[in-house]
Amino acid sequence: MNTTKYVIKLRPYSDRLWTNKSPLITHLDVELTERCNNNCIHCSINLPQNDRDAQSRELSRAEWQRILKEAAELGVISIRFTGGEPLLREDFTELYLFTRKLGMKVILFTNARNITPGLVDLLVRFPPLEKLEVSVYGLNRRSYEKVSRKPGSYREFRRGVDLLLQNKIPFLVKGALLPANKMEIDEFETWASTLPGMDQPPSFSMHFELRGRRDSKSKNRLIESLRISPQESLKVLSRHTQSYIQAMNQFCQKFMGPPGEKLFTCGAGIGGCVDAYGHYQPCLSLRAPEMSYDLKTGTLKDALTRFFPKLQNLDATNPDYLERCSRCFLRGLCQQCPAKSWAEYGTLDTPV
Repeated sequence: MNTTKYVIKLRPYSDRLWTNKSPLITHLDVELTERCNNNCIHCSINLPQNDRDAQSRELSRAEWQRILKEAAELGVISIRFTGGEPLLREDFTELYLFTRKLGMKVILFTNARNITPGLVDLLVRFPPLEKLEVSVYGLNRRSYEKVSRKPGSYREFRRGVDLLLQNKIPFLVKGALLPANKMEIDEFETWASTLPGMDQPPSFSMHFELRGRRDSKSKNRLIESLRISPQESLKVLSRHTQSYIQAMNQFCQKFMGPPGEKLFTCGAGIGGCVDAYGHYQPCLSLRAPEMSYDLKTGTLKDALTRFFPKLQNLDATNPDYLERCSRCFLRGLCQQCPAKSWAEYGTLDTPV
């Protein structure tokens, strides 16, 4: 009996189909909304779930579909849907299916509160091909809701996680080290090790980023107060000594050495992030208006071939930066970058 092979697997960009078609970009971050159903004390982005002004300014489904289609045409392999809480978008299912039908993998960042039987069924039938990433703020109602500041949020988070586990959908968990939950770190790692999708200890946010949109001084003061000391963070990072040393070796090989006067030495603009309103930025954290490209009136290709390359040629002008950071071999370890300078000081080259 003759059989026909309907599918042939090829290595991306190595087959003749892609000859002379090297992709401009292979991954794109997408913030579907700034709104969130939590009100976490440390968050650098969240707006209220029912913020009608923010919702009215968000890109429409058709606008997102145009951007996603262009991303696929440019060679993008994976899309990361984040927010805010991306599952607050009423058209999330349609956008997810549209992305998967274009052949792109999906990475979903979520707090799991809006994981429903319907969504789980969708993920089973059309797998994202990447593990979901679930943020965890506490292992009991008291600790979780001291962070989320939303009654009932812990119960909904656990329900969402249980649905993922019951349906064998792979996911990772990550934590945020805060006064309300830092005593749970051992318990959290033990629990995380029981999850099928976890092949290494969970990561923890500790040096929380300020609101890069620079939209609330009071929230920034709260975030600053939650940052742990360097000594405390080192204790956390070195809990798994060998893996920590290995990771730092890899990091240093890539990022160490004096950067000179150039502002961008990190590859910003090679990928990038599209925010909820169509502004394309060099990375998730950099929100300086002059670094933003408006996709409502332009294209991803124009941003990647004309606008972003100019950023790579920008030089620092701050005398303090030129005296200290531009000469420093350890600059990579302190993660000095324009995004952090912007969030902390409103400039691109003030030492952080």
